[in-house]
Amino acid sequence: MLNRFGIILLCLFLLGACGVTKKTSGKLQNVGLLVPETVNDQVWGTKGFKGMLKIQSKFNVEVYYKEGMNSESVVERAVKEFEQKGVNLIFGHGSEYAEYFNKISKDYPKIHFVSFNGDAKNPNTTSLTFKAHAMGFFGGMVAAHMSKEQKVGVLAAYEWQPEIEGFYQGALAENKNAQVSIEYVGNWDDEKKAIQLVDRMMEKGVDVIYPAGDGFNVPVIERVKERGLYVIGYVSDQSDLGQSTVLTSTIQQVDKLYEKVAEQYNNGKLKAGNLSFDFEDNVITLGKYSPLVSKEFIKKINKQIQTYKQTGKLPQ
Repeated sequence: MLNRFGIILLCLFLLGACGVTKKTSGKLQNVGLLVPETVNDQVWGTKGFKGMLKIQSKFNVEVYYKEGMNSESVVERAVKEFEQKGVNLIFGHGSEYAEYFNKISKDYPKIHFVSFNGDAKNPNTTSLTFKAHAMGFFGGMVAAHMSKEQKVGVLAAYEWQPEIEGFYQGALAENKNAQVSIEYVGNWDDEKKAIQLVDRMMEKGVDVIYPAGDGFNVPVIERVKERGLYVIGYVSDQSDLGQSTVLTSTIQQVDKLYEKVAEQYNNGKLKAGNLSFDFEDNVITLGKYSPLVSKEFIKKINKQIQTYKQTGKLPQ
């Protein structure tokens, strides 16, 4: 019979054995993530963090992340620290990192640098872009279909966002009499200005709003909910913020894309330069529909999305 000390040793041995993992064979070693703000924003940053967890689980590698990486100097320090930890794939979770990585990457030829919505110029740099036009288009269709006042609105961060024009076109494709209001916050995170603008929209009779900014869309959704009006969620499936408010969401599956990129790198197939992804890559989708949206309309729009995935053609 084992004494107490023997039992403790046995438990420790078993726990240690369970903790031993064999890394997936391939190029991938450890992975790093840099975010400009936080991984706890419930939207963009959180999606990046979930992507790291998926990579960790699938490839049995160590993953690291650093928040508040919003200047070239702090990024340089973080990259040096990641290198010391054996990281050879780094994700910069935003457009600003493309420029940083173009400067830094020459000093770290054994590390591959991945950013978003930028222009990757070196052999060990890649920039990822979601083709957001169609995403906005289908969100606009849902908004126009559900608007009682025939007035819908986009609250965007910047004019260059392709989902804005997509939303506008989709709304008119569904209802040619729809009026589309567009406002720009000029920042991803300015909650105060976003609330002021959405209040102005609602005062003008807009009853379905698309808050296309990951740093402010959650407080905007809460504000719209107070008025009993509707929204189209952005980046994440935001139905959990209220199924009677969130009609559906335009989802960019960043976590799934990060896993895909890590797999390509691990297999030696990740291309340098600028890569784009759309519905057909299964990293952009619409989210759960509110019970308020009819099953007939959901069937219709799902069919149109399938047609787009196969042909690249949007509804006229």
